[in-house]
Amino acid sequence: MNWQQLYSTRRTGGENRSATYTDALRTSFLRDYDRIIFSSAFRRLQNKTQVFPLPGPVFVHNRLTHSLEVASVGRSLGKAVGDALAAKYPDAGEDFREFYKYELPSVIAAGCLAHDIGNPPFGHSGEEAIRTFFRELAGEAKQRFEDTLTPNQQRDFLYFEGNANAFRTLTHSFGEDSTGGFRLTYATLASIVKYPSDSLSGFNKQQLITKKSGFFDSEISTYQYIAQELGIPQQHAQQNVYARHPFVYLVEAADDICYRVIDFEDAHRLNIISIDTLKDLFLAFFDHAAGYDARDRVEESCNKIKDDNRKVEFLRARLINLLINRVSTVFMEKEAELLNGKVAKSLIDYLPPLELELIKKIDDFSVEHIYNHRSVVEIEIAGYNVIGELLKEFFTAVITHKAAKSKKLLQLIPEQFVVTGQPDKLYQDTQSVVDFIAGMTDLYAVDIFRKVTGITFPQIK
Repeated sequence: MNWQQLYSTRRTGGENRSATYTDALRTSFLRDYDRIIFSSAFRRLQNKTQVFPLPGPVFVHNRLTHSLEVASVGRSLGKAVGDALAAKYPDAGEDFREFYKYELPSVIAAGCLAHDIGNPPFGHSGEEAIRTFFRELAGEAKQRFEDTLTPNQQRDFLYFEGNANAFRTLTHSFGEDSTGGFRLTYATLASIVKYPSDSLSGFNKQQLITKKSGFFDSEISTYQYIAQELGIPQQHAQQNVYARHPFVYLVEAADDICYRVIDFEDAHRLNIISIDTLKDLFLAFFDHAAGYDARDRVEESCNKIKDDNRKVEFLRARLINLLINRVSTVFMEKEAELLNGKVAKSLIDYLPPLELELIKKIDDFSVEHIYNHRSVVEIEIAGYNVIGELLKEFFTAVITHKAAKSKKLLQLIPEQFVVTGQPDKLYQDTQSVVDFIAGMTDLYAVDIFRKVTGITFPQIK
């Protein structure tokens, strides 16, 4: 791979059009950012669980606020790396300099905005609920599923992955005549594909690129177009497995930084962890820093703040800034390996040993005290029940589409999620059901669940 080819203004749905676009106000990459932030799929993230249940008496992060904050960090990482690349290659040409110095921050920010856009309701338990439903199919439904779908198509559901669903959400047309979905640039789309592998080759943790999957069977050709245009090499001739685009590492790093720090801020506001515990964990990162980031200076400034919540906000900001600088340095140190597709870990995993040890302490504490907190477990169980029951109702309706109840249920699915009822299109029809349910907000999923199961009787309006 080479930096000159890794960015392109070509868009999905516009493969046969000119890749050039001129606008006095907005570049192609700023348009990507705008298209995502003004989309209904992005707005729905405001009512999707990040970690803690929504809504609650104390405001905590949801998927939307998390994505906005990740985009802010991603923009800074893009700026740091873009400036470094522009300075390192002064003779690469004006287009190169313009992109890396001024446009890369917009690409990374847009990728960060969209990185969770395919996640179903109820956090990661929503993904697991979809997988569990299809793995526990029985009888005629299981037989139809296995006889009609290819092995790769089956694994799209058996190993349902929010990352792959984000790529589908951004590129699928959902019943419209125009193609390309959001019609984002190839550069932005490539930046969100953390695991550039199909479902059949994915979920092999021996390699980072196959740890999960990055695109469903239905989007393989779309990713192939992107890979060809950007010069992303195919890693295995007989498999849909590709090298990671270098921009992916920046989007991933922004997410890695944010969720580790922000989850602690939420936990403090919910009185799950004390200010002293949080200070001990966060301030330790500054023990070996100098100047502006020296621990004594950071701690002194923190102690001058009276309100504990504001102390947390201050420490959060300083730690994020420190990690942005560390990670952007790692990116440039790994430049050759990034271009060769040989970077086998996330950037944050290449931090110095002392800082890696502190990251592990945060991770261990989070698992014990945050991710297994009673309220988090309760929302995960609710997600299993709600999503599992919705899939049972609507997937059964697809399998038995001529039955009276099935006809009524299918009327509840919006027209954009096309259900044909044709036996040879079970894969597409199942995708439409999953698209419908995965796109729901937490509250809408609960509302539909109550109505279709008869827990709540719908009011006539």
